[in-house]
Amino acid sequence: MLKVGSLFDGLGGFPLSAYHVGMLPVWASEIEPFPINVTAERFPAMKHLGDITQINGAEIEPVDIITFGSPCQDMSVAGKRDGLVGGRSALFYEATRIIAEMRAATDGAYPRYAIWENVPGAFSSQRGRDFRAVLEELTDTEIPIPQSGHWEKDKYTGKREWVIGWAPAGMVRGNGREVAWRQLDAQYFGVPQRRKRIFLVCDFRGERAAEILFEREGLPGHFEPGGETGQEAARDIGERVDTASYGFKRAAGTAGTMRACEEIAPTVRANRNGEPAVLYDISDRRRVAGESEGVCPTLTRKMGTGGNTVPVYCYPEPASPVLAKGNLSRRDDTGNLAVSGYTVRRLTPLEVNRLFGFPDYWAHIKGASDTAIYKAFGNSVAVGCVEWIMGRI
Repeated sequence: MLKVGSLFDGLGGFPLSAYHVGMLPVWASEIEPFPINVTAERFPAMKHLGDITQINGAEIEPVDIITFGSPCQDMSVAGKRDGLVGGRSALFYEATRIIAEMRAATDGAYPRYAIWENVPGAFSSQRGRDFRAVLEELTDTEIPIPQSGHWEKDKYTGKREWVIGWAPAGMVRGNGREVAWRQLDAQYFGVPQRRKRIFLVCDFRGERAAEILFEREGLPGHFEPGGETGQEAARDIGERVDTASYGFKRAAGTAGTMRACEEIAPTVRANRNGEPAVLYDISDRRRVAGESEGVCPTLTRKMGTGGNTVPVYCYPEPASPVLAKGNLSRRDDTGNLAVSGYTVRRLTPLEVNRLFGFPDYWAHIKGASDTAIYKAFGNSVAVGCVEWIMGRI
């Protein structure tokens, strides 16, 4: 049985996905109290290691796979773009330090694989130099600059610099290692959310990274770019694997939750009264989901932390005009927005839970606030994407 360790664990998306395919999550590192409380409740046998800067990879239990969705704030196009030198995104090097320490202590036996997840902005961060640094750090060798790219004038210095044009999927080899990466969108992995993320697999034996991330067209598991978005909620974890060997704890009374909650969470079904739902990100006038598709815009780490940071769900109702806060339609004299013929409300915590592919009960622990749930999911991974990768490993 393959063992998994999760750095920057958050709500436990990587351990949950590992569990789904028959792997054993043995330890995790996280510092935010609410996500720790959630995973401690769901995985009581999984050890919590705390602050990543205080972990010595040579002293913790060796694992076959180390996962890390390192902080993306400094590489996101919505951030300051400080890149890997930024205070948060620089923690990437803490993860690679732990990996190196474990490999040194086990004569290169563990881990066999590393999985890194991050925002698409990592491709262009610091004019593409940051992604090159990621590849060089994981392969421990110099990676040549791709010929694709363009010249760009720096808005501060006025100097023209070459911006590396990284492809959304690729593979490099070096120092006996193979690294493959691919940009995946959660909407093609069973949830109605547009969530594009880079997933990178490093095989330290240099054999199978590309085989894991890439598949021939037409084979089972191949996802067409324009494929239909699934609308099912997360499957019941209790029916997947024997929980006794994992120490996994499922919330009591959750059997049939998917069916019982269907009517109070119509967003996941993406329609109402037979018509498509309309999902808006009211925090940014420029980011509006396709009205005919019922697919949610990307849910961000700022959700629930102030301002209009939770997308709203807008569905047709044969009723009088409804007033709602946000950038939806014309404003009335009070500053509210008049949306004629629609009911407008924020996404519920349950809907957000489902938009990431987690079981319905996952984050609903004692004392959980809506704000904490929104924020934690905004930082999370889409389970479907990770489970697909874990399954191919």
